[in-house]
Amino acid sequence: MPIEQEPIELYLKPTAIIDSDSPSIMELASNIAGRFSTPKEKAVRIYYWVRDKIIYDPYSPFHRPKDYQASEVLKRGRGFCIPKASLMCALARAQAIPCRLAFADVRNHLATKRFLERLGSDLFVYHGYVELYLDGRWVKASPTFNRELCYRFGVPPLEFDGIHDAVFQAYALPLDEEGSAYRNKGGEPRRFMEYVTFHGSRFDVPIDEIIDAWERVYGRERVKRWIDEVESK
Repeated sequence: MPIEQEPIELYLKPTAIIDSDSPSIMELASNIAGRFSTPKEKAVRIYYWVRDKIIYDPYSPFHRPKDYQASEVLKRGRGFCIPKASLMCALARAQAIPCRLAFADVRNHLATKRFLERLGSDLFVYHGYVELYLDGRWVKASPTFNRELCYRFGVPPLEFDGIHDAVFQAYALPLDEEGSAYRNKGGEPRRFMEYVTFHGSRFDVPIDEIIDAWERVYGRERVKRWIDEVESK
């Protein structure tokens, strides 16, 4: 069945990875959003908690189901885009907000030299974010980059109001040392994230699909080195 035709109730169910029925997830979801009355208010509070309380770490483990398991991400306190999206999805489902994952290839124009050398490219394959069903429609949100990281790069943090999609920082206005918007030589805002290819939405984290795509784009040997690196820590 095409994902557009699947019942909304499906996106309330826990999985082994998006373990919204985990006691730690249920307790946190209640603490973050339980006192708010509408799904939109709850979703916004969950977004900001995941965005800023879970540190963005592109070098965290990625090859096992537990690396994406929401309760494990919560325990670890850090993760890259997909683990953070998994946690946000679990917290939303724990508060009876239908939520699913979405994936796209993006170009990161402000990636560090170390990260570019690691990938061998500025293309991040299968960047993950969430889609929440609010007020009768799907709304996108990307809680990837915590506030402190954005400030370090001079980029305004991505805001989310529960109404508008919050995934495009492509034309945000980074700030210079004096707090003025920085523009490139052509007078345009400096690019941050550019969405290239959309891979669709998923009920759960498709780990094998993600790893296969990374091996295809970055090379099997490079991905194996990443696994060896995280295993040696």
